[in-house]
Amino acid sequence: MFAKNPKIVYAIVQSSEGGTPTINEVESRRGGVFRTDDGGETWRRTNPLNPRPFYFSQIRVDPQDERFVYVLGFMLHVSEDGGKTFREDRFKKVHPDNHALAIDPRDPRRMLLGTDGGVYQTYDRAATWTHVNTMAIGEFYRIAVDDSTPYRICGGLQDNLNWVGPSETRTKDGIGNTDWINIGGGDGFYCVFDPADPDIVYTESQQGTMHRMNLASGAVKGLRPEAQEGQTGFRFHWNSPLVASPHEKGTMYLAGNRVFKLTERGELWRAISPDLSSRHPERTMTVGSGAENYGVVYALGVSPRKPGLIWAGTDDGRLWLTEDEGATWIDRTTTLPPEAKDRWIMRVEPGHADEKVAYLVGSAFHTGNYAPLVYRTADLGRTWQSVSGNLPASWPARVVREDPANPDLLFAGTEIGLFASFDRGATWLPFGSLPPTPVDDIVVHPRDRDLVVATHGRSLYIVDDISALERLTPEIMGQTAYLFPIAPAFGFDPLPGSAEWGGGAGVFRADNPKPGAQFDVWVGEFTGEPLKVTVKAPGGAPAATFSTSAMPGFNRLVWDLKPTKDVLNEYASQGSKFVAPGEYEVTLTFGSITQTQKVQVTIAKGIETR
Repeated sequence: MFAKNPKIVYAIVQSSEGGTPTINEVESRRGGVFRTDDGGETWRRTNPLNPRPFYFSQIRVDPQDERFVYVLGFMLHVSEDGGKTFREDRFKKVHPDNHALAIDPRDPRRMLLGTDGGVYQTYDRAATWTHVNTMAIGEFYRIAVDDSTPYRICGGLQDNLNWVGPSETRTKDGIGNTDWINIGGGDGFYCVFDPADPDIVYTESQQGTMHRMNLASGAVKGLRPEAQEGQTGFRFHWNSPLVASPHEKGTMYLAGNRVFKLTERGELWRAISPDLSSRHPERTMTVGSGAENYGVVYALGVSPRKPGLIWAGTDDGRLWLTEDEGATWIDRTTTLPPEAKDRWIMRVEPGHADEKVAYLVGSAFHTGNYAPLVYRTADLGRTWQSVSGNLPASWPARVVREDPANPDLLFAGTEIGLFASFDRGATWLPFGSLPPTPVDDIVVHPRDRDLVVATHGRSLYIVDDISALERLTPEIMGQTAYLFPIAPAFGFDPLPGSAEWGGGAGVFRADNPKPGAQFDVWVGEFTGEPLKVTVKAPGGAPAATFSTSAMPGFNRLVWDLKPTKDVLNEYASQGSKFVAPGEYEVTLTFGSITQTQKVQVTIAKGIETR
């Protein structure tokens, strides 16, 4: 609607009359852009433009000049003559798939454009655009981690390929976009690091389009399984599961309407299941981008506990498992809880401590049921119990992870954020102070114990070292205070980087974790007394002292591995130097409570110490 004259209205109309255009055609045979000048009494078709109606179908009009009309599509279409003609020739540097446009009503020359590649801004009515690259708004689907030091994260993003980058850097810049490497694809999804070669990464794009990339040479090879000529083709989802075997290095599993086992760096494959979907041709024969495919395995869980045990859940409500690497498959569909029957199975999480345990996440939002459907089995799917607990009742769940070290500790990703449970799902707490955004994937790093969280809209988050969470027990929670075991600490001087000399806030940079030793303390209740921590060197000499207010719950202190001022004489010039390497004694004092732990300190080569 034109703000200055409400009788002028523009509409973009979908029509299949005369034939349906292909996905890449932007003009409709009978639909397109329509305009009324009399409040809808009469309409006239001004232009056949209507790009991919089910995905876009948005139109805007300048609030001060009805001649300027904007249609969102693969690119932004602009008309300066009331919708008679449109152009898109000025927008080659704007990311495709345009979904949102906001026009400043006070100055329509200024607009914000939301795309699959982020936010763009113009001050000249779309003549030029600037990428607002100052915030983390990546739409991650899936992530994986490796065992590098620092470890790397690989992940796939909506319409933004697959990328691999470090969990931290050795510069004061933090982690920037330039630290990440594009490893190909279209829309990015699952990734797998090769366990034998750090330069090899396996990634996947829509419809099971899997490839192997060598980061050293840039060589890429496609690996998607294909049916023999003349046979029925395999079906793959937009986001097809690709999972590494925890038992056979170099073995992976890819799922479509069947489950495939890949070996020899993906060069060899074989189907290890029949078609596991409901096999309704009228529901699986689709046309489009591949996102419309239906009747395929969407959830694939490979047991870390028992070789050969694999779970497979489909988007049309089927649940299967095999205990013999696919030789036989057991249908568990009929045992599903009533709310999850015939519903999309989003995830299956096999137990880490007990092979009979698994967690299942279902989705029924398309039926009007927005409740989180999260269940646990302790008998290989013969029976299921709800573990949704007090998760927000009107927001679906997307993923559940059982902590690899503590089966009582669960993490759940929902449409509005991350939650944690310390009692196997009986009760849940919001976790990590994340923004209210969908959480699509969760990984606990097996060595560093970091919790890595992938969101669909606010990029990646890392909670450094959750080992204290993993060790938390009712007995510890009942104590007045408890100092958890301390992970080895590494001291180094970060490189200056460019941020130290300016650069402003025009480019997003993620913070590195605070360097040094991390002290985690549980406090049972508020007493008003401070937490005091003292650190002694291997010979017993004082190295550092800290005092901070104590809050109920977890308290974290980080020592930078340098002596604190109180242990140096007034004229000491060594306060900026690291302590010597060795095993240090850390003592917690809280009221009458005293506890001690050890921490192993290592200092980077070439650094002068006290």
